[in-house]
Amino acid sequence: MTRALDVQWHSLAFSGFIFREIFDHPLEDETPQSRLKQIGMMSVLYIMHQGHQRLTLSNIIENTGLTRTGVTETIDPLVRRGLLTERLVKNSMGRGKARQFEIASEILEKIRSLEGGKNFESTAPPANQSALKS
Repeated sequence: MTRALDVQWHSLAFSGFIFREIFDHPLEDETPQSRLKQIGMMSVLYIMHQGHQRLTLSNIIENTGLTRTGVTETIDPLVRRGLLTERLVKNSMGRGKARQFEIASEILEKIRSLEGGKNFESTAPPANQSALKS
């Protein structure tokens, strides 16, 4: 398989996995709008990750045009779900702390497992296939 097809396949697998994890496991008092925002944010973060950009609040704000509060409101549930990990790093000025995020290594490992022909496993239950048989 060519490199371009590999990238497309991994992007599609990532998107499908994230969709299932967020929609099949809603957090308490979470709205459908919040889940859609989280899916969109994970797409942006994956693109930034693929471009080797640091996933800091400042970089995310710059890429999305959202406010700091808007980014935080979308990122925090992703951290609670375990889809993102967070750590504090020195900010770009070297004087304070900045929140930096990473896509959870477990998710990236599940995506990478596709290369070896392994089954793509989600923690979500399998979709109902009966409607597709007609």
